[in-house]
Amino acid sequence: MNAKVLHTLEFDKITALLADHCGSEPARRMCETLRPSQNSEWIESAQEQTADAFTRLLKNDRLSFGANFDARELIKEASIGRPLSMGNFCALSRLLQCVGDLAEYGEATATEEPDSLHGFFEVLDPLTPLKKEIDRCIISEEEMSDNASPELKRIRSSYGVISARIHSQLNQMVNQSMRSYLQDAVVTQRGGRYCIPVKAEYKGQVPGIVHDTSSSGSTFFIEPASIVELNNKLSTLHQEEDDEVRRILAALTARVDADGERLNEDQRLVTLLDFIFAKAKYALKLGATRPHYNTEGRIRLRQARHPLLDPKRAVPIDVTLGDTYDLLIVTGPNTGGKTVSLKTVGLLALMGQSGLHIPAGDRSELSLFGDIFADIGDEQSIEQSLSTFSSHMSSIVVILKKARKDSLVLFDELGAGTDPTEGAALATAILEHLHIKGIRTMATTHYSELKIYALSTPGVENASCEFDVETLSPTYRLLTGVPGKSNAFAIAGKLGLSQHIIDAASAHIDSESESFESVISDLQDKRLSLEKEQEAFLAEKERLERRIRELEEREEKLEAQKDKILSSAREEARDLLKEAKDVADETIRAFNKQGNQMRIDTMEKKRSSLREQITRQDEALSRDSLKRKKEQQASMAGASLKASEAVPGTAVHILSMDVDGSIISAPDKDGFVQVQCGILRSKVPLEELVRAEQKAPAKEKKTKMPGKQPVLDLSKTSGFHSEINVLGCTVDEAIARIDKYLDDAYMSHADKVRIVHGKGTGALRKGIHDYLRFNSIVKHYELAAHGEGDAGVTIVSFK
Repeated sequence: MNAKVLHTLEFDKITALLADHCGSEPARRMCETLRPSQNSEWIESAQEQTADAFTRLLKNDRLSFGANFDARELIKEASIGRPLSMGNFCALSRLLQCVGDLAEYGEATATEEPDSLHGFFEVLDPLTPLKKEIDRCIISEEEMSDNASPELKRIRSSYGVISARIHSQLNQMVNQSMRSYLQDAVVTQRGGRYCIPVKAEYKGQVPGIVHDTSSSGSTFFIEPASIVELNNKLSTLHQEEDDEVRRILAALTARVDADGERLNEDQRLVTLLDFIFAKAKYALKLGATRPHYNTEGRIRLRQARHPLLDPKRAVPIDVTLGDTYDLLIVTGPNTGGKTVSLKTVGLLALMGQSGLHIPAGDRSELSLFGDIFADIGDEQSIEQSLSTFSSHMSSIVVILKKARKDSLVLFDELGAGTDPTEGAALATAILEHLHIKGIRTMATTHYSELKIYALSTPGVENASCEFDVETLSPTYRLLTGVPGKSNAFAIAGKLGLSQHIIDAASAHIDSESESFESVISDLQDKRLSLEKEQEAFLAEKERLERRIRELEEREEKLEAQKDKILSSAREEARDLLKEAKDVADETIRAFNKQGNQMRIDTMEKKRSSLREQITRQDEALSRDSLKRKKEQQASMAGASLKASEAVPGTAVHILSMDVDGSIISAPDKDGFVQVQCGILRSKVPLEELVRAEQKAPAKEKKTKMPGKQPVLDLSKTSGFHSEINVLGCTVDEAIARIDKYLDDAYMSHADKVRIVHGKGTGALRKGIHDYLRFNSIVKHYELAAHGEGDAGVTIVSFK
């Protein structure tokens, strides 16, 4: 890839930003020297490594490469036997610690299937024995541990004992015997030997060796004769310590040399991982994705953004090139985003071929280009006496010579800087030459001739950068398939140019150009209208799909509840029946056992006990049945019939009555409809109705005789009584009889009826009242007045 295009498309700025995400200097150098590749295998491998690092970062982003450094020079010095310093060993220890941490990170973030980074983490070797030996011997860059060797420990111990004896003797001189001779009561060192500061006039009173004098000559630094021998021993021990330290450093250096090859490999892998994870961190910051590569020379960018623009303000663009057309001509006003669109395509192609993810939507496609050429910006050169046009043309000549079928060519304002007629003709010829050769090309222009060329030539497409004339600002949206307008007159008018000047300018435009601009304007208006309609259609489609999903989920829920309720009811009925059978069997066994000897009162007690047991079971069954009914009603309430669905003839199920019927009238203003249930007609609110499956009409058992008219059965009304007696019935038996009785009474137009149920335990009365509460034809019910049955009778009024 030529260096000029890297600078023109600002790829060097991308590598600088990438380097900022590195943790070590070696990785930064890798980023700064990164260049696009033409090797498809390398590109796919680099893209996969970036994607895998991205995945691991999402799991855990706590990894550091700060201890990494280029250790090759140190390892080379160790190989020739030159001892390393304590600072060198500290740096190596930190590097090995980094290697160990990375090995643990690789294991912690590993996936079930090994990824492309697994092999790198797998071969990292923290050289634990070497690191432990370095840490045991070296405390800091300037200090070695006493435990580095037994000899060093002995030397430093002896040094401490002798040093203490010297301090003891000198302190006694300073504080007692020679205090008056001293300039200051301190012990100091000169040339590595302990001395005391003696006044010049008392120099002869202190026997010893003079090592130094003050600048004024008033103080002599004298080593007393009594500690000369001790200072000599200290000097000897100090030399022995230096020799031992050098020996230990030499031994450690030999260890490093032995592991030199492994150390080099560790440092190379750490640098490579730092570089790969820098690419992943940069992708995470950009919100970038991995591009898919094809071999057809096709570019398909979805929601692409220029990586150097603020992602919060950058307007994404969709660009397709190399599919049904290999030449894209972009037009539109200045500052509308044409050049940015051009650079975005070129820069993203460079980034992809460098193993970097691109700031574009998922499933974006790129193709491998053998070379990328770009003629963008003002190329005027004063030094070379080249005008803007001449400079651009020189660049274009080079591009036309070098461009091949697998190249990508980008032109900005092709043919500008010269006579418009000649410039447009040259631009058309250049683009046609590239189009014939099948070279992927994208060019920006203001020439109407190029718009017409794109409209009339197969394999060539127009595109435009949208501009809002009302706000006098670009939207930066790239619209493929529609040529753009320069909007020069509109912009000039918004900026305050007199209308009569604009009108005069319009008069200088020939009718064909004016007609062409009008067509473009009409196309843009139609496009905007179609976009709005498409947005409305997509929104409605999404709403309908969401509604269908909700209905399917509700249907599944209702079916599951139905099965659950039925299963529960069967289990409860079986348990109650078994319990009643056990009580009956026990009573029969007792009767058979005692035979004729059983007394009447005993038999009556047994009978009463059995009846009470059955009554309790009936009450429990009634409560459970009512509870299930309420639960079913609550669960089905969400599927209530809507007003628009309540049309005459619709089969429905009435929740409160648990019967099916058919709607015979539209809803009134209060939301009530008339429902025909057999011979019964009811007025029911919409919220109590749900759709019912249409049932095929049952076949008549008797064949109608020809010519015979149907006969109305009046038996229900002719034998009607205003009272029903359910004493001794179970709750279910009583409700079955009462339900039929109330239908007959309602059809007979009765106002009130009496239900005789007795007082008893009150269970039968409660069950009947629970039934009446949900009956749609019952207006009101109450207990009879005192003297007319009291709590043993219920009076029911109809609607």
